[in-house]
Amino acid sequence: MRAVTNLTVHGIGESVRELDPGEDGTWVSVAQFERVMDAVAGRPDVRITFDDGNASDVEIALPRLVERGLRAEFFVLAGLLGEPGRLDSTGVRELLRAGMRVGSHGWAHRDWRTLDAGQAVEELSAAHHLLGQLTGEPVSRVAIPFGSYDRRVLSRLRRAGVTRAYTSDGGRARPDAWLQPRNSLRPDLDSGRLTRLLAGGPALPRRAAKLAKRLYKRVR
Repeated sequence: MRAVTNLTVHGIGESVRELDPGEDGTWVSVAQFERVMDAVAGRPDVRITFDDGNASDVEIALPRLVERGLRAEFFVLAGLLGEPGRLDSTGVRELLRAGMRVGSHGWAHRDWRTLDAGQAVEELSAAHHLLGQLTGEPVSRVAIPFGSYDRRVLSRLRRAGVTRAYTSDGGRARPDAWLQPRNSLRPDLDSGRLTRLLAGGPALPRRAAKLAKRLYKRVR
């Protein structure tokens, strides 16, 4: 079974909201985004995902995806819908009408390793319920905020009925795996790095290190 490369887009262009500390390290320019989309068009071994529910998902990304005949999966922060610079319910429905898929990034962009019982209900139940109401179908796929997980988080996700969980671990993935590593686009992405990424990721020693890190996260 051929491996796939999962890409993650956070924000594109100039943000219209104040970014959290360090968040600017996950935004790319419109030109960079277009370059990536041109490179992956027609490649079934590349999946495109979006995190955080930024307004740029609809305003910038969506028309460029449609132009290239690409589909993507958008992981939305349910509790932040409608805030300045974020997607609102109309934007979510626009994504669905264009043939995109919507999943959950949780409620309020919290680290899922640190949740108390009440926060866990919001992040893993209330968020899915609200998004399910918007999409008209059950939401059972998630992107883990900050890529922060351990065996307790994974156990919670399975109990919540999650059918696929995306991480930020980097590297390639088996197409049908429950836990899917992803590769975030960053502002230092140039043509050389993009070529290496789409060719299969880092060299063997780095791939081995990434695998070891993923295994550690599952058992810690």
